Amino acid sequence: MKISGTFLDEISHDIPHQNWGKNEWEADFQHMQKVGIDTVILIRSGYKRQLTYPSEFLIENEGAYRPYVDLLGLFLELAEKYDMSFYFGLYDSGKYWWEEGNFQKETEINLRVIDEVWENYGHKPAFKGWYLSQEVSRKTGSIISLYTALAKHCKDISGGLPTLISPYIDGTKAILSSKASLKKEESISLKQHEEEWSEIFDGIKEVVDIVAFQDGHVELHQLADYFALNKEMADRFSMRSWTNAESFDRDMPIKFLPIKWDKLRRKLEAAHAAGLEKAITFEFSHFMSPQSTYPQAGHLYNRYQEFLQQIKP
Repeated sequence: MKISGTFLDEISHDIPHQNWGKNEWEADFQHMQKVGIDTVILIRSGYKRQLTYPSEFLIENEGAYRPYVDLLGLFLELAEKYDMSFYFGLYDSGKYWWEEGNFQKETEINLRVIDEVWENYGHKPAFKGWYLSQEVSRKTGSIISLYTALAKHCKDISGGLPTLISPYIDGTKAILSSKASLKKEESISLKQHEEEWSEIFDGIKEVVDIVAFQDGHVELHQLADYFALNKEMADRFSMRSWTNAESFDRDMPIKFLPIKWDKLRRKLEAAHAAGLEKAITFEFSHFMSPQSTYPQAGHLYNRYQEFLQQIKP
């Protein structure tokens, strides 16, 4: 299975900023295109007060900082130039739904963001879909209502463009990046995972088109069972099933470094065996790019290129 999509993580709280400008970003899109990436997903358009585009609504109502560069516009321009589909990631307040449990407030803000972005950027040819950036592992709070309201509005305003979510599995590695530990003793069972996500999928099946579970929160030997179950559930509720192949390592005490190639390959092979449709990654620019701040990322890029040559028909 080849990686044909990547998240773009320009607003992050747990990996370092690379301080790239237009030239570095264009070079990265060229590197992506070279290895067959045809889809880029903005993981979030804003987080708390940080923004990727000058949102007048968020600046006025949430006290967000006006960005010096319109990265959303730049990413859409580069995606068009390099023939890639761009998915817009919604705004994450980092507080209303996550800290306060106020899912309604999170929804109301994002409905306004969707309107604003579609009015100002929806005409761009590369704009091909939406990403719901509120990531969960369980049936948390009013997540079904939040996903339903936001995905429906995205589709209604854009003429039915696809919507994507990328949840994670509440496995032993589902640890906050701020915690010193790498694993926890308790993790969700396959049965409980199926019960909760069957209920979520049943609630969002009419408006969410694609699910790409993150693959880094369980042990490698457990992936086959979870991939098979996630694929079966997605098929049952008529959703497309991708995989989010994490290209960083959750097993190292330094959070986070590029993953060992053997681990990434095993995850891709497990996804292929389960019949998943497409592999995207979090994320190319930090953990696989030859120009990443991490030298190991360039080596991973080289190993991945060798792999592509090996499987080339």
